[in-house]
Amino acid sequence: MILVGLRGVGKTVLLDQMRRDAEANGLQTVRIEAPENRSLPALLAPSLRLILLHLSKKEAAKDYAVRALRALAGFASKLKLAYHDIEVGLDYDPEPGLADNGDLELDLGTLLMQVGMAAKADGTAVILFIDELQYVEEAQIAALVAALHRCAQEQLPVTIVGAGLPQLRARMGEAKSYAERLFDFPEIGPLSKADARDAIVRPAENEEVKIEAPAVDLIVEKTKGYPYFLQEWGKHAWDVAPASPIRNEDVVNASDEAVAALDESFFRVRFDRLTPTEKKYLRAMAELGPGPHRSGDIAEMLGRKVSSLGPTRAGLIAKGMIWSPTHGDTEFTVPLFDEFMKRIMPGDEWTRIGE
Repeated sequence: MILVGLRGVGKTVLLDQMRRDAEANGLQTVRIEAPENRSLPALLAPSLRLILLHLSKKEAAKDYAVRALRALAGFASKLKLAYHDIEVGLDYDPEPGLADNGDLELDLGTLLMQVGMAAKADGTAVILFIDELQYVEEAQIAALVAALHRCAQEQLPVTIVGAGLPQLRARMGEAKSYAERLFDFPEIGPLSKADARDAIVRPAENEEVKIEAPAVDLIVEKTKGYPYFLQEWGKHAWDVAPASPIRNEDVVNASDEAVAALDESFFRVRFDRLTPTEKKYLRAMAELGPGPHRSGDIAEMLGRKVSSLGPTRAGLIAKGMIWSPTHGDTEFTVPLFDEFMKRIMPGDEWTRIGE
């Protein structure tokens, strides 16, 4: 299962809850956040080692786990030549010919199959929980998909629950054509109006505090139902209100603080990673509205040819700031980012960046 959705919709919260549920049922889990510029082998190796050391202490799985640890040793030793960031303790010597070909797709498949055999012997399963999966390079995604496919074909209990931005579905399909058949891709989006209201009202009621219906409606309207924004508006409305019930005017008074908090903690951290050219591109998108927008319309807004903006657009996609819902379209990955861009770069001075 791969959860896909924009920033701030709760993918990570769902991922962590599923991991806790899995562990509560006795399953073995790996929890990884894939940062930019780190290889998948470097992320997987230390976590798989811990699981295998645990399984090696189980009588039924011991021999399988030890062989899997030998496979891990061969995997790490050979692939370190290509992926220099692999750092993992080696508890056993490699077994010649076992996951040591130096080919990521072949070796990862062999390694996960050995892990699966150990898990099966112990009557458990191994689940890889990987957040921000869109940052993993395509060749490494292809190797992971192929390895999991092999485990599925051999009916070995190794699987993945991942999360990432909306472009992840297409990226996995491009990496391996059968990926869309192998995984479910539930889309995580804003809450419905009813659920958004419950997200505000129920926690308040649990603390014996009422919030008037117009106040709830205003919060839902301003946040568009996005969970992270609901949390911010709820917090600041709670802090501003002098007493129960929380009223409409309390939400109005809290909105400036909520926006300021979001600008600082949610939007600004992403904005600061951008180059001046990238900021100008996003500001042009914001001028057009929430989106999605045709690449030609953005280019026209900037007075440039579409082809000349290709590297800028590619850089923003790589940074997880925008994505392409359909060919030729561009959309923000961060909800309400168009409004932030207008706040942080007001007026028309942005049009002169780079002149």
